Amino acid sequence: MKPARIARAVVIAMGASYLLLPLLGVLEFALRMRRGAYSFDAFAAIFEDHRFQDTFLYSTVMALVTVVLGMLIIVPAAYAVRLHAPRLRAAVEFVTLLPLVVPAIVIVFGYVRLYGSDSFLPLTDSDFGADALLAFGYITLALPYIYRSVDAGLGAMDVRTLSEAAESLGARPHTILLRIVLPNIRTAILSGAFLTSAIVLGEFTFASLLDRPAFGPFMQLLGASRAYEPAALSLVAFALTWGLMVLIGAFGGRRRGT
Repeated sequence: MKPARIARAVVIAMGASYLLLPLLGVLEFALRMRRGAYSFDAFAAIFEDHRFQDTFLYSTVMALVTVVLGMLIIVPAAYAVRLHAPRLRAAVEFVTLLPLVVPAIVIVFGYVRLYGSDSFLPLTDSDFGADALLAFGYITLALPYIYRSVDAGLGAMDVRTLSEAAESLGARPHTILLRIVLPNIRTAILSGAFLTSAIVLGEFTFASLLDRPAFGPFMQLLGASRAYEPAALSLVAFALTWGLMVLIGAFGGRRRGT
C-alpha cells in the first residue's frame, strides 16, 4: 500500500501545482505595483474603486434574482417531467442543452431585436426592463447547469412513490413540491445555485450589449486600461467565487434536527 500512497501523493501534488502555481504567479505580479517593493496597493486600489463595489453588488443581486427565478421555473418543470411525462425527458434535455450550442452573442442579439425600442415590447427602453431582460438571459445561459443539477437530485429519490404516498395522505401538489421534493434535492439546488452565481459574476456578453453595470464588463474595462489592478481583481474574483462555493457547501452539508 505504501507505493500506492506515494503515487496518490505525487498525483495530488502535481494537480495542486497545476492549479496553484499560476495563482501564485498572478499574486506575485499584483504585489509589484509599487516599484522596488511588494505591496497591496493594487488590492487597495480595487477595493477603493466605487465601480468595483457598485458592479459587484449589482451582479450579486442579479445572481440571486437569477437563481430564484431559475429554480421557480426549472424545479416544477423537471418534477412534472419526471412524474407525468418521462417520455419527454430526452426532448427536454435537448432543449436545455441549446444554450451551450448557440453562442451568447447570438442569443443577446435576438433579445435586442425582440425587445428593442422598435419592438412591440420595448424592454430595453427602461432600466427595469433591461434588468429583467438580463436576468432572463442569465437564466438561459444557466439552464443546462440548473436543469442537470435538479434532474440529478430528482433521479436520486423515488419521486413517484413519495408523491403517491403524499397524495394518498391528502397532500396537494404544491405541498408535495415544497415539503417533500425540495428538502430532498436541497444539495442539487445549491449546486445549481453555485454554478449560476459563478456564471453571472463572470458573464460579459449579455451585460455589455445590454449596457448594464455588471461585474464582468468592469473586469474587462479594467483589464484594458490598467496593468496590476486586473491581476488583483482576478484574484479577488477567484476568492469570492471559492468563498461562495464554501458557503454553499456548508449550508448544503448541514442537516436539520429531528
